Amino acid sequence: MRIRRADSADAEELSSLLNEIIRAGGTTALETPLSAAEFADWFIDGEFPLTCHVAEHDQSLVGFQSLSLYGDPPKGFADIATFARMTPRTAGVGSSLFTATRAAAEERGLEFINATIRADNVSGLGYYAKMGFETYDRLVQVPLQDGTPVDRIKKRFRVNARHHTIPDA
Repeated sequence: MRIRRADSADAEELSSLLNEIIRAGGTTALETPLSAAEFADWFIDGEFPLTCHVAEHDQSLVGFQSLSLYGDPPKGFADIATFARMTPRTAGVGSSLFTATRAAAEERGLEFINATIRADNVSGLGYYAKMGFETYDRLVQVPLQDGTPVDRIKKRFRVNARHHTIPDA
């Protein structure tokens, strides 16, 4: 698997990957499919994206992860979004992408990476916990487009937490 920065030429394939996940439902707060142009604007080269990495395997894109400033987060924070191809699944996509994303966050001097995950997205909650994110807030009963209320769990990752050493006593 190869991890690299996304570019606008990836938007068509990545929007298809994302739209498959949106159509399946149940894991993303996004409910409306995106065109390639909308995808590029939201995740690659629009006003809010900071960085977007893709995972390539067997000459296709199997996942992506972005950091953005959408929604005006607090200073030192950026929001993360992570998506991996549903079929066929490729092991290790999320952890490989997070290595690159964490490095990009460090380069940008970010203090925290924020993830907001639907409470019914068990795999997403597990993924972010495995990456070292800690729960710090809950948005209660946020309605989906059809009116169904679903809580959102807010988790954050302290960017330099793994790089601090404990001095000798």
